[in-house]
Amino acid sequence: MAVKDRDRFSTATRIKLIGEQTAARVYRSQTKRQARRSRLTGRAALLALVLCTLIVALAYPMRQYVSQRAEIADLQRERQEARERVEQLRDLKARWQDDAYAEQRIRLRLHYVMPGETGFIVVDPDAAEQSRADQGAADRPWYSNVWDGVDKSDAAADG
Repeated sequence: MAVKDRDRFSTATRIKLIGEQTAARVYRSQTKRQARRSRLTGRAALLALVLCTLIVALAYPMRQYVSQRAEIADLQRERQEARERVEQLRDLKARWQDDAYAEQRIRLRLHYVMPGETGFIVVDPDAAEQSRADQGAADRPWYSNVWDGVDKSDAAADG
């Protein structure tokens, strides 16, 4: 028995015993983890399936809701712009009811003058030169004028 006791308290025996106990604990924890993992995986799969189903079921109505809210906002903005435009037109109508404003606009647009006044029209010198250049086009054949028009429109599109 003395050999057994001595062997029981030796360092090698204690280390071997601790190693066996640790291995047993690791084995038990792995077994529990595997059992827990398999049970949790089924629940997680079911939960994921339910969540995916909810997302798919709610995706279209949510999209419709968001698009309708955007459309409502656009219509409200258009309504506000229309109200502002109506207000501007009412102001313009009220101005045209004033004889002084109407007279001013008529004189400006139609170049009317009151009796006894002398009317002058100032011509832009650049516009006069341009009209003289267009008069030269009458002396050329029609197809040259058409081709020049194509060149001018092409140059305007590029610039």
